[in-house]
Amino acid sequence: MTAEQLPDWVFPPPGGFTADDLDRIPELPPHTELIDGSLVFVSPQKYFHALVISLLEFALRAQAPAEFRVGREMTVVLDKRNRPEPDVSVVHRAAVSETGDETAFTAQDVVLAVEVVSPESEARDRTRKPQLYAEAGIRHFWRVEQSTGRRPVVYAFELEPATATYVPVGIFHDRLKLSAPFTLDIDLAAIDDM
Repeated sequence: MTAEQLPDWVFPPPGGFTADDLDRIPELPPHTELIDGSLVFVSPQKYFHALVISLLEFALRAQAPAEFRVGREMTVVLDKRNRPEPDVSVVHRAAVSETGDETAFTAQDVVLAVEVVSPESEARDRTRKPQLYAEAGIRHFWRVEQSTGRRPVVYAFELEPATATYVPVGIFHDRLKLSAPFTLDIDLAAIDDM
């Protein structure tokens, strides 16, 4: 394939792409993220990744108070050069329109961002994305890793506002019980039956 045959979006503009570009560029691959002005493409998911997203999405929807909504793989505009896509997010109900035609949420809309770590995204999921979420003021962050078999381990963090960094609030193996962002009790071992 020659340069003339490649889509225009293969070549970044001076200064990199912006959050608005994700809605304007035609034919972008699904789940494209913007990190530090660069487009990031997602490789195919592993079954573990899909299972954990389903488990958490279902449990969060069942337990979230009425003032929240749960989203799956929706981008979040953090600033002009960053629009990552958490695997699962909890947002304020007011951020979701009656028609549901949003393509992204703002950092102020999000109360919880969840990333399920994949081998190709370890550095982003463990370091860069949590740093960006914290700097944008998202109060809660969960990082999910694969333990034994297909069991997940959830590392839960809360924002320390004075430093705009996350502090750990717990590591959860079989059961995830927290009181924030709302009261939660998720049976992580239920993944064995999925």
